[in-house]
Amino acid sequence: MDIRKLGRSGLTVSAIGFGCMGYGAAPDKANLIALIRAAVESGVTFFDTAEAYGPWTNEEIVGEALAPFKGEVVIATKFGWDIDPVTGVHSGAVNSKPGHIRAAVEGMLRRLRVERIDLLYQHRVDLNVPMEDVAGTVKDLIREGKAKHFGLSEAGVGSIRRAHAVQPVVALQSEYSLWTREPETDVMPVLEELGIGFVPFSPLGKGFLAGKIDEATAFQANDFRAKIPRFAPEARRANQAFVDWLGAMAERKKATRAQVALAWLLAKKPWIVPIPGTRKLERLKENLDAVSLTLAEDDMREIDVRTAELKPLGARYPEAFMRLSGL
Repeated sequence: MDIRKLGRSGLTVSAIGFGCMGYGAAPDKANLIALIRAAVESGVTFFDTAEAYGPWTNEEIVGEALAPFKGEVVIATKFGWDIDPVTGVHSGAVNSKPGHIRAAVEGMLRRLRVERIDLLYQHRVDLNVPMEDVAGTVKDLIREGKAKHFGLSEAGVGSIRRAHAVQPVVALQSEYSLWTREPETDVMPVLEELGIGFVPFSPLGKGFLAGKIDEATAFQANDFRAKIPRFAPEARRANQAFVDWLGAMAERKKATRAQVALAWLLAKKPWIVPIPGTRKLERLKENLDAVSLTLAEDDMREIDVRTAELKPLGARYPEAFMRLSGL
């Protein structure tokens, strides 16, 4: 597995990380732990979770799975939602008050079975708490040895600059893929200017770009994609043209759609580290093999032209969620 540095921070991770968001209190816990450990054996050193995933159960699974690999892997997690630190009840609102951050981190350390969090993200910007207070709290946690690096998730340019002025931001995590290109306009130039790494989540378009979903796919009631406008049946029907084009390119490159989508991200900038997630060993291997796929300049130009022509139908989140998250 190739390795990359997240910006100018010196934080070194595998070129492709592992997004653990979909891992909750499931009957297949043992299989999920085995898959995470298989990822380590395959060279993955970067694992992403959050207290909100579950809440808490995700961090517990990741902590148990990675306990034998302390010092060998980088674990990233996130605070920022209003989750009761005692009961785990999620109010659905954001909360980055300094006291709440500290309480959240104590729980993270316990669940992840670590003494220090490698990369501590604010999950969503809290418009009711000055960014300087958030960054200052994380700065204090770093001084106290409870965290090592600071990151932001889905933050805009203004928030990034304000946070970075107080405590250097090592990485920004935001949605970015062949069909979610918005970060390119304003955010990515600032990341390059400030030396901040970029960690794209949903690099395979929440599975759609892999070609395994079509308009007939039935999502389970607890699948968040069922609420996303871009995954409405009519949107999936329209967006099939995107997947068809990607499939044609993948066939020419003797690769899969997922591998082309990940290779494109890796080719964009050397400080980009995507974090696809999966529950299947064969998908894990497929994703990791993307590091061996080289896209030429002509390929990258073709992708830019075609993605501009085939703009996806539907928003990437429901409107209410966008407002709540300050997006």
